Amino acid sequence: MDKKSGGDLLVECLVALGAKHSFGVPGESYLAILNALHDTPDSLKFTICRNEGGAAFMAAAYGKLTGNPGICFVTRGPGATNASIGIHTAMQDSVPMIMLIGQVDTTMRGREAFQEIDYRAFYGSVAKWVTEIDHVDRIPETISRAWTTSLSGRPGPVIVALPENLLTDQSEVPALTGSITIKEPAPSSDAIQAVQSMLLDARHPVVIIGGGGWTESGRKHLQSFAEKSNLPVVASFRRVDLFDNHSPNFVGDAGVGITASTKSVFNEADLILAINIRFGETTTDSYTLLNLPRTKQKLIHVHSSANELGKIYIPDLAIHAGPNQFCAGLAELEINGSWEKWRKQARRNYERELDLLDLPSPVDMGKVTSYLSDRLPKDAIVTNGAGNFTIWPNKFIQFGYQQRLLAPQSGAMGYGLPAAIAAKVVYPMRTVVCFSGDGDFQMTLQELGTAMQIGAQPIVLILNNGMYGTIRMHQEREYPSRVFGTEIINPDFVMLAKSYGYHAEKVKSTEDFQEAFERALASDSGAVLDLAISAEAITPRQRLSDLGKQKIPE
Repeated sequence: MDKKSGGDLLVECLVALGAKHSFGVPGESYLAILNALHDTPDSLKFTICRNEGGAAFMAAAYGKLTGNPGICFVTRGPGATNASIGIHTAMQDSVPMIMLIGQVDTTMRGREAFQEIDYRAFYGSVAKWVTEIDHVDRIPETISRAWTTSLSGRPGPVIVALPENLLTDQSEVPALTGSITIKEPAPSSDAIQAVQSMLLDARHPVVIIGGGGWTESGRKHLQSFAEKSNLPVVASFRRVDLFDNHSPNFVGDAGVGITASTKSVFNEADLILAINIRFGETTTDSYTLLNLPRTKQKLIHVHSSANELGKIYIPDLAIHAGPNQFCAGLAELEINGSWEKWRKQARRNYERELDLLDLPSPVDMGKVTSYLSDRLPKDAIVTNGAGNFTIWPNKFIQFGYQQRLLAPQSGAMGYGLPAAIAAKVVYPMRTVVCFSGDGDFQMTLQELGTAMQIGAQPIVLILNNGMYGTIRMHQEREYPSRVFGTEIINPDFVMLAKSYGYHAEKVKSTEDFQEAFERALASDSGAVLDLAISAEAITPRQRLSDLGKQKIPE
């Protein structure tokens, strides 16, 4: 049998498993892999990024968008630590990802060699599995396990460290052949019947959905069941794209800035059907939305990972099942619950929350997002990073069934632009719009170069208010009149974007936005629109100058 290098063997295994795209920053510790990728431009593409954090964000977004592991290559030490933000994001988002890290030569391990890191220790708390291959012949076995681990149960990121000499060593071990099929756990018929019985006993049931691993069929089954049963549906934090927001059964999202109407749904509910959510802090309003550890409402918790069941709240019925298999089981039920009045009231309250007064800002984002909800193509992809500005795409754009939202549950600034680039890599013909704050954008703006090089340019909206808005908001509340460390001086974003080959404009008024956005849509080079946002318009319903007044005097 012919011998091949570890680098060639690894790339052949990834291709066999179905990997089609990868993201990374080149490093000398994995030159043998780059050499192997040289021969696979049509089967395993490599996107050259500008920073490992951006590369990891792209891989995480790819995993969320496609359901297949996002592949990220980074070099040892600084490269791996730069990329850690994407690993944390992939874990909190429950999306599949595999990060392959060049490592020091095995003969140097344990000596604190140049750029050496113990990756099991470093990534142990934020990755699903961390390993280091110790022999070239074990590459197929380890990559197979990494792929399976990333996809099974609750999807998540896997780290594989690759000593440099292992990648140049020769092996006669055959590469993997064929893909891996992972069967999602299905609910038993008894479990489905128990759900039916508990629903029929409820007067005010609510469904809350979230997590990763959903398929189109799973979402269709869920929507069909909810609509024919008159059940109100709430999305968890930054997963509003899982359910058609135009459906009369969608009643809002539980996340940062949870609305009064969404809180009232849970306060008045007597049964919660939680499908595939992990009950994070943001979804539970800092664990105040529901009583701990047992909710006052009956709780049915369904999750693809048994480790999530009972982790936070004690369920009355725990079901270990994937969201798609469970919703397929639901779709077979015929439940004629008397919940129409309850569902209609929740929907009316949700729709009222979309109505806003004029905002004290040159560009009124309430009017902008209302326009975008109507104007965006039915298959548009929207991305965002982190900051107060994210309330606009997350709560005021109504996502249709085919539209997608890529947004980090980890609250990571800088995610939006790399995620938008990844989306254009996967779907080059779809409209991709990235929402960024001015501080958020500057975390990863260098990835405009990545987009320019590969021809994957999205439309970027920079909500420019000259400050780190979220921190400033809390600062004004907690330390009135003591502003420090939250104001920022920005570059000329239009000139910057043009230097990367983008169409770019400064939008100074609400009235100017529509025509500017149409020009952005028509541009073949992607576009950056720098929106003039007043610091005073700190949230959709609050002025910055009023926040300090809410502080109760000592």
